[in-house]
Amino acid sequence: MPIATVNPANGETLRTFDALDEQEIDRRISAAHRAFRVHRTTGFAERARLLNRAADLLDEDREDIARTMTLEMGKPLGAARAEAAKCAKAMRWYAAHAEHLLADEYPDEADVKDSGAARACVRYRPLGPVLAVMPWNFPLWQVMRFAAPALMAGNTGLLKHASNVPQTALYLEDLFSRAGYPEGCFQTLLIGSGAVEAVLRDPRVVAATLTGSEPAGRSVASVAGDEIKKTVLELGGSDPFLVLPSADVAGAARTAVTARTQNNGQSCIAAKRFIVHTDVYDEFAERFTAGMRALTVGDPMEDSTEVGPLSSERGRADLEELVDDAVRRGATVLCGGGRPEHLDGGLERGWFYTPTVLTGITPAMRIHREETFGPVATLYRVTGLDEAVELANDTSFGLSSNVWTRDEEEMDRCVRDLEAGGVFFNGMTASHPALPFGGVKRSGYGRELADHGIREFCNTTTVWYGP
Repeated sequence: MPIATVNPANGETLRTFDALDEQEIDRRISAAHRAFRVHRTTGFAERARLLNRAADLLDEDREDIARTMTLEMGKPLGAARAEAAKCAKAMRWYAAHAEHLLADEYPDEADVKDSGAARACVRYRPLGPVLAVMPWNFPLWQVMRFAAPALMAGNTGLLKHASNVPQTALYLEDLFSRAGYPEGCFQTLLIGSGAVEAVLRDPRVVAATLTGSEPAGRSVASVAGDEIKKTVLELGGSDPFLVLPSADVAGAARTAVTARTQNNGQSCIAAKRFIVHTDVYDEFAERFTAGMRALTVGDPMEDSTEVGPLSSERGRADLEELVDDAVRRGATVLCGGGRPEHLDGGLERGWFYTPTVLTGITPAMRIHREETFGPVATLYRVTGLDEAVELANDTSFGLSSNVWTRDEEEMDRCVRDLEAGGVFFNGMTASHPALPFGGVKRSGYGRELADHGIREFCNTTTVWYGP
């Protein structure tokens, strides 16, 4: 895949970039290694000063970087502005909390004495240069939820971003440089996927984090495993959205529309499978389908647009194949089901797909098993909680889940039995710097954000002092 900015709203190639050669890659890894030796010795106050300065600059740049993200991957401009603001918020959160999150921990005095020590503690120390392999769908946020905690912990970062968002990737390097970070603390590597293995095998690179597809995660994890290097993986998701009899059905349906179509439906944590109790199925289906049908599809640069194009022609083709397979095998299309009509101004050449609701899904259909990365929802009718939970877990993924109920016993049951990294009641899945984020099963392992995330790339060190 070429490293290029291609506007998904009209298919126009705006800029292309040459990949770094081996000599330049080596130079940048060396710079990251040198920078780590210095950055690791700085105190939290200095790290917080730099990160807060970067957050201030990001706020100043919000409109420009939002337009860049929209041009490169097609998210509505309003969503791009919100993504930039969320990144600045997370940067300030880590600047304020990192020292506390990484403070020395002291075991119980009786246990210390029993170990034969006069005193003991646990200290969190940085590891070194970390490779971040990041996706295009949230091109700023996905990177920042790694970069902010990693830099506050004293690590340095090497970013291999998706090849279709090179200008956003270069902006991130420039942002940290303008904030005053020493050379090498955070760098972008404009390289193709074929060059990732050599970077990860370099002994100066100590760990990796990846957000992306299951095949990409498997590839990075296998190389890192061979090198015995730490990895954190956040991969795909096919999140269930359960609606049970006691739910606020109108509220659930409104939220379901947003949960399915956020970021043009291209989100790992977007609700994708809507599992609805038969007692409220008809009302939910009517409201949800009407909401999906009413969405405005069009130019992502227009503030009135709610759903923009998919990020690539291949991505749309993959989605079309899933929908066509389902329809061919008997699924019913409640709305959408194809490319939108009546687009003009060059948009007819863009990679748009109409918000779609399918029902009558069976296990024989690919869409029952595979992740749908676009504004397509599958709707299921169930007769009870047991059936709902069983269907929710009938997937190889386990990123997050959504449950609408007012029944405390049902809540407890779902927390106990749903196989996911998160359970969100009466709302939709979202990430926040204070809450750990990640999945189970083939959605990956490890956690980002909160104290769990900042400690992933730390050396948890036992410090023991003899009597």
